[in-house]
Amino acid sequence: MTLDEIKKKSPFAIGGENVNYAQYFDGKSYLNGLSLQQVYVGNVTFEPGCRNHWHIHHAESGGGQILLVTAGRGWYQEWGKPARELKAGDVVNIPPEVKHWHGAAKDSAFQHLAIEVPGEETSNEWCEPVDSAAYDALP
Repeated sequence: MTLDEIKKKSPFAIGGENVNYAQYFDGKSYLNGLSLQQVYVGNVTFEPGCRNHWHIHHAESGGGQILLVTAGRGWYQEWGKPARELKAGDVVNIPPEVKHWHGAAKDSAFQHLAIEVPGEETSNEWCEPVDSAAYDALP
């Protein structure tokens, strides 16, 4: 799937280039904050080959993240586990304190809604980039 196909088919606008978090991504992504009240919901769109760095959603209680895949093909991986292929309709529940990354496949743009689960004392820790050789080995 191309970025233009996602732009045409998605019910959610892709938003502007994700410049505020670009340092934590390899490749270009776009962010559209759909809900900024009660529960944050962001529409994140990745160009082919774009992925975020390993990161952890910390929380004293509650917290974590939910990904609702809306278009394209991508990947999700938890530290120490194999990568999981994602496609439209997939849901990923990410508990707090789990180191992980997510992003597009090499040959497809990718889009998901990122829902921040409310919690106490929440923060996000950005870690190292995904190893390029390991990413390139994914189908």
